[in-house]
Amino acid sequence: MPTLVLASTSRYRRDLLARFGLPFDTSRPEVDETPTPGERADALAARLGRAKALAVAAGLDHAAWVIGSDQAAEVEGRLLGKPGGRNAAIAQLQAMRGRRVRFHTSIALANADGRVLEALDLTEVAMRDLDDGEIARYVDAEQPFDCAGSFKAEGLGITLFDAIESRDPTALIGLPLIATARLLRQAGFRLP
Repeated sequence: MPTLVLASTSRYRRDLLARFGLPFDTSRPEVDETPTPGERADALAARLGRAKALAVAAGLDHAAWVIGSDQAAEVEGRLLGKPGGRNAAIAQLQAMRGRRVRFHTSIALANADGRVLEALDLTEVAMRDLDDGEIARYVDAEQPFDCAGSFKAEGLGITLFDAIESRDPTALIGLPLIATARLLRQAGFRLP
């Protein structure tokens, strides 16, 4: 079986990939994540997932496959990044309350030969019409500063939603496992 590397140091992606029971290493990709002017969220997620996978694959032998993934969120066409701190997280959640938020989560599987297999998942979240007190209590309780959209769906963040529409419930957490499994099988990995 080929070697597998996750081009991420995200604990969320690492925990999700571990569900497959395949041995894998992790490597931090050196990729500029700045959106280009006018770049849509779906294009940003796809470009960054591919770039992360290719950046790590370039330094490996030909038997290795690298998983790169990225997520971009948008509300009414406006990109939402990782807030980085309390005030930004509160402002993000205030901007999202009562609205639908779209999360584009990419998966790219690449090898050193430059072969790339890709998929893109779309998850839509209907946010409740949250009041400022709910937002502040949530942010203080979970401190979702490293999450696009300022919440953790796998934790207390689930209480902020009216609904989630998705083909893959793991995509919102950061790695669409249904698409990942499909791409891994195409690359020669045996699942289950």
